[in-house]
Amino acid sequence: MDKPDDLLDADLILVGGGLANGLIAWRLLSQRPALRLLLLEQDARIGGNHTWSFHDGDLDAAQRQWIAPLVSKRWPRYDVIFPQHARTLDSGYASVSSEDFARVIAPALGAALRLDARIDTLSPTSVRLADGQTLRARAVIDGRGMRPSSRLALGYQTFLGQEVRLARPHGLSAPIIMDASVAQQGGYRFVYVLPFGPQQLLIEDTHYVDTQAWEPERLRANIAAYAQARGWEIVELLREERGSLPIVLAGDFDDYWSDLQGQPCAGLRAGLFHSTTGYSLPHAVRLAERIATLPELDAPRLFEAIHAEARSEWRRQRFFRMLNRMLFLAGSPDHRWRVMQRFYRLPASLIAHFYAGRLSLGDKARILSGKPPVPVLQALSAVCKIHPRQIRKHE
Repeated sequence: MDKPDDLLDADLILVGGGLANGLIAWRLLSQRPALRLLLLEQDARIGGNHTWSFHDGDLDAAQRQWIAPLVSKRWPRYDVIFPQHARTLDSGYASVSSEDFARVIAPALGAALRLDARIDTLSPTSVRLADGQTLRARAVIDGRGMRPSSRLALGYQTFLGQEVRLARPHGLSAPIIMDASVAQQGGYRFVYVLPFGPQQLLIEDTHYVDTQAWEPERLRANIAAYAQARGWEIVELLREERGSLPIVLAGDFDDYWSDLQGQPCAGLRAGLFHSTTGYSLPHAVRLAERIATLPELDAPRLFEAIHAEARSEWRRQRFFRMLNRMLFLAGSPDHRWRVMQRFYRLPASLIAHFYAGRLSLGDKARILSGKPPVPVLQALSAVCKIHPRQIRKHE
């Protein structure tokens, strides 16, 4: 039997203090301060060890304004580099470090934040902690990252990034969000560089590969070699981050959500990320706004609202999943860079629409027109594999 509201431990419990749940909690407390919230994080700080980035066109002006306190650095343009093409795009780009995320959001949550909280089990209305304590609420949102599932066929964007201090100024005035002029090493590989200060960089070695298996020491050596090739002398390693983002090739949306059994979830766990780029901040912003406007925050209504948001994104990203299959299933892994090089020759407005996940029919036609950068028959075969079982059979 459910407890009366006045006997509940909170109106809403958020499990996991990552990007999505952190933004939900922060937005709710700013819009509905009377709400009794509890955010549970297993580590000593929310936000983990990450850098989240977004393009200006990914968010509207109002959204950029309310997340502005979190932004660590913003640039008016960015660069891309390929073996046969380089380009500067005059489009705003911004990054949020987990340090700044925690610096702003943790004090705002105050007593609503509980750190070092180890989770045993959870349900749509309760959380059992590792110490045996059970907390109850009208709803629980699970934001603990991607849930393994046979309902999805995935590629992966694996990366290791090092934030470093250099002996001398690096000379960059804008981020390099893709430098694919490097050796490919068995998949689409590029180096991502964010200039956080005159002598401070985040250098990230990124690979679009078929499995999550990877070798951190090789990626560290890649970063050292890249810095040396650019004439950058690293004198201090400030921090290191690593991760593996899902790249969705195909999936059974209805069965994936049926497996959740009514459990509200957020972020990667809800499938709310860009299927091709892995960017998740714009989706987290939109979900936080949607939840903050719900008249009731009980578990069934939350699950319904998040499910509807995820379904809308799933349908909208059908074209991106097709592109992913062409990238991963057609042609040699070492030639995947050709797909992206061709893409970055397209109009800047189309590229902005792509990152925002809002392609028009004309944009889609433009992307697919002309001679494909992968073998035609392999491309057609990849496009036709629309179910996870078809892709696993291919593998």
